[in-house]
Amino acid sequence: MKRMIPILAGISIAMTSFTGSALAAEHGEVGKEISKQEQQKMVNVAHRGASGHAPENTMAAFQKGFEMKADYVEIDVQMTKDGELVVIHDTTVDRTTNGTGYVGDLTLEEIRQLDAGSWFSESYAGEKVPTFEEVLDAFRGKVGILIELKAPELYPGIEKKIAEALKERNMHQSNNEKIIIQSFNHESMEKSKELLPNLPHGVLAGTSWKNVTEEQLSEFAMYADYFNPNMNIVTDELVSDVHEAGMEIYPYTSRSQEQAFHLFDLNVDGIITDYTEHVYYHPVKNN
Repeated sequence: MKRMIPILAGISIAMTSFTGSALAAEHGEVGKEISKQEQQKMVNVAHRGASGHAPENTMAAFQKGFEMKADYVEIDVQMTKDGELVVIHDTTVDRTTNGTGYVGDLTLEEIRQLDAGSWFSESYAGEKVPTFEEVLDAFRGKVGILIELKAPELYPGIEKKIAEALKERNMHQSNNEKIIIQSFNHESMEKSKELLPNLPHGVLAGTSWKNVTEEQLSEFAMYADYFNPNMNIVTDELVSDVHEAGMEIYPYTSRSQEQAFHLFDLNVDGIITDYTEHVYYHPVKNN
């Protein structure tokens, strides 16, 4: 797959210039102008939508991510008691809605009754937990969608249901890299890759993978196109090893401008972030 870090040259859009200046100021470089010829593009993934600005995993957050020109919105998919696919991060509804209980113990109708926005701000009162199909239908062709299977071990058959939903919409082809599927459950990704061989897949890795070996990365590369780790374990060596294995690396989750700049400096391919505005442009270091 092509690495998406081209050097941008000759860009005359005013917003670009403004963004570069704003980032320079926040990064302690007040008074230094960032040349438009010295900016690089980073794949910008809006984590659970633009979750720094709107309630995570809601249509409002995904719309905000689209409006802020993220390359992808990242969504978490689980399954209800009656076998419907819904977009929510936690395996319970307690934190991000006014309800209680496990997602897998509630029907779609019960989950749709919940308020998924008030916890974030009263201005988002009434936001619903969206279905997977709603997100696909609303944002297909508008923005890339990074689909995370959340705890798929709790939902037997979820890989097949996701594949069916994508195939019904003819979204199971390579589609210009607009759909990526990932999970912490690597066996689930092997299953999904068999069902959707033309779509790129990724393995998520927590801090326990700090000492991942080149052999393990090579094994992942047999079915995965991305190795997306916790940002705290990313080093120059890891980035190099991931690239050597033929994969790309999108660390998670950047929540500050400093963290975004640090990941830029490590030459990652993309950044999964709550604040998409942190990941637009970055001055290229002079060697």
